Amino acid sequence: MILQAQPLKCHIFPSLFPNQTLLSWKPIFVSVLKSNSSRKSTSKPLKCSVSVVSEPIHLESTQTKPFRAEVSRTIMELSSSGTLATLSHDGWPLAVGVRFAVNDDGTPILCLNASDSHFSIDKRSSLHVQLEQCGVRTPQCTIQGSLDKPRDRMLLKKLRSLWKKRFEDEINEDVIHTVSVERVLQIEDFQEDGVWVTSSDYKNASPDPLRDIAGRIVNEMNTNNMEDVFRFCNIYVDLHFQVSEAKMVWVDRLGFDMRIYAPEKGIFEVRIPFPREVLDEKSVKSSFNGMSQLAWEVERNYHTPNFKKVKQLKKISTRGQ
Repeated sequence: MILQAQPLKCHIFPSLFPNQTLLSWKPIFVSVLKSNSSRKSTSKPLKCSVSVVSEPIHLESTQTKPFRAEVSRTIMELSSSGTLATLSHDGWPLAVGVRFAVNDDGTPILCLNASDSHFSIDKRSSLHVQLEQCGVRTPQCTIQGSLDKPRDRMLLKKLRSLWKKRFEDEINEDVIHTVSVERVLQIEDFQEDGVWVTSSDYKNASPDPLRDIAGRIVNEMNTNNMEDVFRFCNIYVDLHFQVSEAKMVWVDRLGFDMRIYAPEKGIFEVRIPFPREVLDEKSVKSSFNGMSQLAWEVERNYHTPNFKKVKQLKKISTRGQ
């Protein structure tokens, strides 16, 4: 496996995708010769023939990163606290820190003071949530909606169960509130422009399948496999300068983000896609192994690169950091 204390021994692994295509054997047709039903047990046994052809799987996908709605759902799933902003009785905006859980469609569940003495009748509110990634990036989302207190007994029972599962804490149903999701503002990092996500897109999106292990995988890559981290930058990214520092920031089902630094050039962020979508820890490690093997071969001129290198680099502003 790639996540180990020693650098990868790339020559152990066979090249997984030397030509950027794999062959998948797929049955095309099956013909079965049935015996005549009118015949007796003397009929011949069933015979069949199978024809297969090799079907190339193209490893380049048109989508190289999750949609903003998916990112928002992932942030909400991985976070448990945020800032609730609403209006006070005198009309001033008021923001307080809150804990929250989410239900199946991403609706935030809050536990508030039973008196609600600070909030006005106007229930318009927003919930701002941040997720720190590897200490260098903080994606965030702000949910705008109405702060409501559910009355349905069955719904309250379900929300109470979700809260207990998240925090292992028993709460009174009288303090349970929800924030209806009207729209969501998703921001990739501080000082970045946000993108609005509709309520339907947010609720229909799925959080990233690697969310619970992404942080651990990134930390292990940066700690134990720094040679491969640099190799990914040098081989899969079209660079015209020497990289002095490189760090993996986050990994998801479609690829991973890198933060690189070059003297006299500055700090950049680059997105490197996986050859194919990954859905669990085994598949993400397999993809890292395969990409490392191919990069190792290209680096030593054992293999001619016939893939498209990533050309899009995002310059990171250091103002205010």
